[in-house]
Amino acid sequence: MSFEKLNLHPSILANIIALGYKTPTPIQAQGIPVVLKGQDLLGIAKTGSGKTASFVLPILNQLLTVNAGERNRQPRVLVLVPTRELAVQVAEVFKELSINLPQPVKSMAVYGGVSINPQMKAIYGVDVLIATPGRLLDLQGSNAVDLSKVETLVLDEADKMLNLGFQDEMQEIFERLPKRRQNMLFSATLSDQLSGINRVLLLDPVVIEIEEKVDEVELINLSGYFVSDDRKGPLLRHLIREQDMKQVLVFTSSGLKADKVAGKLSKNGIQALSIHGKKSQSARMGALDKFKSGELRVLVATDLISRGIDINELPFVINYELPRSPKDFVHRVGRTGRAKSEGLAITFVAREETHHFKVILKKMKRYIDMIDSETLDF
Repeated sequence: MSFEKLNLHPSILANIIALGYKTPTPIQAQGIPVVLKGQDLLGIAKTGSGKTASFVLPILNQLLTVNAGERNRQPRVLVLVPTRELAVQVAEVFKELSINLPQPVKSMAVYGGVSINPQMKAIYGVDVLIATPGRLLDLQGSNAVDLSKVETLVLDEADKMLNLGFQDEMQEIFERLPKRRQNMLFSATLSDQLSGINRVLLLDPVVIEIEEKVDEVELINLSGYFVSDDRKGPLLRHLIREQDMKQVLVFTSSGLKADKVAGKLSKNGIQALSIHGKKSQSARMGALDKFKSGELRVLVATDLISRGIDINELPFVINYELPRSPKDFVHRVGRTGRAKSEGLAITFVAREETHHFKVILKKMKRYIDMIDSETLDF
């Protein structure tokens, strides 16, 4: 299928071509017609499958078909995301695909960690608001935004948005939205929580679940090492040097651990920075930009960025510590093996974590021959 067959506005098609998109991904090919019909949608597809464009393109198309009316503080589209980084990324996609449209579409990302005053001023006249829940409620509490005219609601990384950490904020936001609206939920995985919420939040939704192709899964080479906590640092440095790794994303379970691992790497002559929720917005975006450009060799992160952040052709992911759930493991290793490029995901496992790791691998339907780090000389 081609984008031309999706009934998108010619100016949007021109932007698609200019950005180098060739053909729609499966989630785009199946999801865009559903959204254009005004139906509610629950879209399940892995990270990096083109989910963002699958809602950005039809939303822009819909905005072009109806007169914008007068400028105010009432956005017509609300996109809720769990992190600042994802908010910025989604806003960039909206802006790229909004260039030279016959009717201007103003989009904006709002998130915490930065001053609220510039956001309060800039939100006037916004058609598409991309927001993290906490900052959105702050803005509404200051009367900087009115959600009563929202026509379309999108939850990106919906399973994260609907977990217990966001539950109260999300409920408060839902209560302030108009009852009649189009809803879209997107996620990389279908959890029991998502299955339940779609009966409440979505009206007769079309459910699209894109199965991951075997050859795409196999682009991710998995490797594992049995290693005690005190040997993880030396093993990490040994692997980076021995395999001459140039772009490595390392996952830890906490911000404190991320800082310690990055600091130790730097002291040993391996350029590294950490990124987690307690870092300032400028520090987080700066580290991520350096890593994406290849200027930074190692980025040490919490699960904050395992979802939604698009880093094409990332060659290495290392799980310094195991995540708590198989779902988080899938999101982590899914950062590599993308764009038809092979990637290697390495996992450090303590002996007492063996059962937990086997559960994770069973969920992925994968098997790993583990290497005992005690047999290595480093």
